[in-house]
Amino acid sequence: MSEVPIPFRLAAVTEVADEPSPAAPDPPDQRAQAHPRIRAEGLVRRFGWNATAAQALEPGYSYFFPDDEACVAYVDTGKAWVAAGAPLADDLHLAAAARAFVAAAGAAGRRACFFATEQRFVDVAALRSLLIGEQGVWNPFDWDAIVAQSRNLREQLRRARAKGVIVREYDPAAGPSAATADAPAPSRAAVEAVIERWKRMQELAPMGFLARVDPLSLGSGGELFVALSGSSVVGVLAVVPVHGRDGWLFQTLLRAPEAPNGTAEALVDTAMRAARAQGRTYVTLGLAPLAGDVRGPLRLARSAGATLYNFEGLRAFKAKLRPERWDPVYLSFPPSTGSARAILDALGAFAHGRLVTFGLRTLARGPTVLVKLLAGLLVPWTILLACSSTARWFPNAIIKWAWVAFDVALAVGLRTLWRRWSRHLAWGLTLAIGADATLTAIEAVWWNEPRTHGVAAHMVLAAAVCGPLGACLLLGGLTMRRESVALRRTTPSSAAGLPGKE
Repeated sequence: MSEVPIPFRLAAVTEVADEPSPAAPDPPDQRAQAHPRIRAEGLVRRFGWNATAAQALEPGYSYFFPDDEACVAYVDTGKAWVAAGAPLADDLHLAAAARAFVAAAGAAGRRACFFATEQRFVDVAALRSLLIGEQGVWNPFDWDAIVAQSRNLREQLRRARAKGVIVREYDPAAGPSAATADAPAPSRAAVEAVIERWKRMQELAPMGFLARVDPLSLGSGGELFVALSGSSVVGVLAVVPVHGRDGWLFQTLLRAPEAPNGTAEALVDTAMRAARAQGRTYVTLGLAPLAGDVRGPLRLARSAGATLYNFEGLRAFKAKLRPERWDPVYLSFPPSTGSARAILDALGAFAHGRLVTFGLRTLARGPTVLVKLLAGLLVPWTILLACSSTARWFPNAIIKWAWVAFDVALAVGLRTLWRRWSRHLAWGLTLAIGADATLTAIEAVWWNEPRTHGVAAHMVLAAAVCGPLGACLLLGGLTMRRESVALRRTTPSSAAGLPGKE
C-alpha cells in the first residue's frame, strides 16, 4: 500500500495493494483502515447505488478517499483518472467527493472523468454530462407477467427446455459434489473452457475497466449461473449486487456457439426468479453502449463500429426482455476537458491505457472487417492498374489486363466472403492472393526493377509486392483463427473436463 499526499490535506490517493493475508494479526477495524480495497468494500455495501458499484472491487482499480464517508474507484491511464461510475457516497457527499477527485487528479497531472454515471449523480455534480447509452431496468416481481406477455420470450424458453437446457446456480469451489440428479456439476475447467473460447471468438482485443470478463472471480455477494445441455456447459451468467438498490447487475452473459436457441433467455429467466426469491426489486443487464438519443458523432461511431461490436444487437436483445424502463447513462467530466477528450480518456481506460496498442492487438486477431477493408482497397488499386502505362509497367498488354481481371475477381470473392463466410472460399482466396504475391515479386525482379528509376516509382513497386503479401498473411491469419474456434466448438466435452457424451 502507498499513500500519495495532495496539497489539500483533505484526502489521500491510495493505490490497490495485494490482498491482505488471512493470517494477518490486526483486528478487522484496523485492517479495514489499512487496506484500500477493504475500505472500498465497506463503502460499496453502504453507498453502492450506481449499477457499476460492485465492479469497483475487481482487480485493477485504485481508490481515492476524500474522507471516511466517500470513495472513488478509478483507473489511471497515464493521462487521466477514469472513475468507474459515480463516487461511493451518500447524496449529500456526492458533489464534494467529485470535486475533490477532480482536484486530486489535476494535482497529479491527470485529467478526470466519471464513466457510466446515472441521473442521481448528474443532477448534483457541477460537471458536464454526455449521454453514452442506456440500461434497461426490471423488477423481478414483474417477471412472470413479462414472460406471459411476450410470445417471443416464451418460445425461446420453450426451445431451450425442448433441447434439454438446464440452468443451475454454480459455486466454483463446490466441485462435482454439488451435482444433482437432473444436472451433473461441471468442473471449473469446463466453465473456464467456455469462457476462454468465447473470449477468443471476439473481434476486439480483451478490454479492461468495466468491460473486463472474468465470471469466475466474482467478489462478495456475486453469484454465477451455468447453463448445461446434457453434460456440456453452453452458457454462463455472472451477477453482482447493487447494494444501494437491493438489486443485481447481470454483469456477464455469454453463450457457447453450439448453445441451443433460448440458452441466454433461460439464464436470464433463472436469475430473475432467483432475484425474486431473495426479495430483490431491481435488476439491470447493464449499459447498452451508444443506445438511445446520443449525439451525432456518437451515432456515427455506432454505425462505423458495428463491424467490430454489435451495438444494435445488444440493445435489441435487452429490449426483447421488455425492461420496465431505460435509464440514461452518462460520461461526466469537468467543463474544461471537452467531450472529445473525455471520450478518448474513457476509451483509454477500456484499452488498458494504450489505444494504439489495443488497435494493433485487435488487428492481430484478424477481425472479419479486414475482409471488407481488403475488398475496398482493391477497388482504387485495380483502377490505377487499368489506367497505368502498359509499356512502363508490364511486359505486354495481355499480362496487364490479366492482372486487372484477376483483381476484379478477387474483389468480388472478398465481398462474397464478407457477406457470408465460407472456409473453402477463404482458403481459396488466401492461396490466390499468395500466388498473386509470388508472381508479382517475380515480375518485379525480372521485368520492373531494371526499368524502374526514382523514389516514387520504387515506392509503387514496393506497394505492388508488399500489398498482396500482407493481404495473404491477414486473410490466412483470420481463416486459421476461425478454424481454431470451429475446432474447439466441435471438440468432445470430455476435453473441457466433462464426461463425454454417448
